[in-house]
Amino acid sequence: MDMGIAGRWALVCAASKGLGKGCAQALAAEGVHLVITARGAEALEATAAELRSASPGITVRTVAGDITTPEGRAAALAACPQVDILVNNAGGPPPGDFRDWDRAAWIAALDANMLTPIELIKAVVDGMAERGFGRIVNITSGAVKAPIDILGLSNGARSGLTGFIAGLSRQPRLASRNVTINNLLPGAFDTDRLRKTMEGAAAKSGQPLEAVMDQRRQVAPARRFGSPAEFGALCAYVCSAQAGFLTGQNLLIDGGAYPGSF
Repeated sequence: MDMGIAGRWALVCAASKGLGKGCAQALAAEGVHLVITARGAEALEATAAELRSASPGITVRTVAGDITTPEGRAAALAACPQVDILVNNAGGPPPGDFRDWDRAAWIAALDANMLTPIELIKAVVDGMAERGFGRIVNITSGAVKAPIDILGLSNGARSGLTGFIAGLSRQPRLASRNVTINNLLPGAFDTDRLRKTMEGAAAKSGQPLEAVMDQRRQVAPARRFGSPAEFGALCAYVCSAQAGFLTGQNLLIDGGAYPGSF
């Protein structure tokens, strides 16, 4: 299927690794020009080189910095001639017990996983509406649908973003102008972040890493972890010209791990 987005410009946050990289790869394959961001310059430049090699017809620009800061957002936006597609993404806050979190921990979680996406959306959404095309995808978490007790910071911040998007995405001034805003809710994907989490669980339990990872695989009926490539493929479709009637939705991609009907 031709997604109908070749020649568009996308800003993809936290794109040097994992799910953000999967999204950037899928968009690049559709002929989308990219501005990709991440904190680590070395990994970011390596990813940019991969993208250029795989899709030589596109432009790839890099902005190394912290997207959760005003300066990081300004630099990323300045690098993009126009933002037709915005993929909001940031690493989740650490797990733990809410009794141990102070105000600073909560503010950091809200800044990264709620307020930063909102600020980026605010910067680009009206321009999208004026041009008659816009696709915004927020990478949140399957924990929005099924909260995980040790991920309270993430549960709270991402749920706040979800509620905000539910209202914003349905504004007629946006939806009637072919601007869609949706959330992708990943389950367990084969990323560096998952492996680090599993390594911590293995060290705490004394079990071999592979045993801990296999137990985690069994949580989903698919009995495996997702791949960043298949996550990126879903992102590319949600950003496509054909997805103009899809907005305000929370799309789970978790191998069937969530057990509910709704």
